[in-house]
Amino acid sequence: MTGVLLQISALNKRFGGVVATDGLNLAVLQGETHAVIGPNGAGKSTLIAQVSGALSPDAGSITFDGLDVTRLPAHRRAALGFARSFQVTSIFPSFSVVENVALAVQARSGSSLRCWRPVRSEAPMLEAAHAVVAQVGLERVADANAATLSHGEHRQLELGLALAMQPKLLLLDEPTAGMGADESARMVELIEGLKPRFTILLVEHDMDAVFRLADRISVLVSGRIIATGPVDDIRRNAEVRAAYLGEEERGA
Repeated sequence: MTGVLLQISALNKRFGGVVATDGLNLAVLQGETHAVIGPNGAGKSTLIAQVSGALSPDAGSITFDGLDVTRLPAHRRAALGFARSFQVTSIFPSFSVVENVALAVQARSGSSLRCWRPVRSEAPMLEAAHAVVAQVGLERVADANAATLSHGEHRQLELGLALAMQPKLLLLDEPTAGMGADESARMVELIEGLKPRFTILLVEHDMDAVFRLADRISVLVSGRIIATGPVDDIRRNAEVRAAYLGEEERGA
């Protein structure tokens, strides 16, 4: 890990009387998996939305790879290397798995949209799509309509759509949401395999997954980061246990 890839400074976002992010400061280092945890309503998804460009902050700044992106729209950030997965899957259900991924490859490369027709000129795009499908463990259902996939497979596909963008920063918003134990374990294993190649900002409620995946953790409570550090430091932090983990510090 070398240097700061994403720097968030004094970020503020309000929805009427609700303060979603309140002077929030966060630094994500190049090459790390940085998890943001916190109770429901802490502002985690609002933070991810502001980082991705889906929401504009009321104040503060977001710097990516040395460039101020605070006011850039989401599509401009995507071109710079942002890719995001969502709590709720966002795919084309009537297209096959590989067609969904090929569209994401096309968006990155600017190739034509003829990816589901047997056109030789599109072979490199389809090869890239099949490689991503295999990477997320969906080669067995590559030609199946996305609508027929299980919930866990939908989430794997959505991860594939993000990876097809070849991102510099991968934003994962609750990647195991709604999954059973087996599906969740499979997703965690997939993300763990991505760690050597991507910088990841992860929002996740499953603390076992967080502790397994994260290099550092930031704890968000009422729109503010109250602690940031390695996994073991966050586990031992009394303020974190009281505010989020639901435990009270026990005296020695």
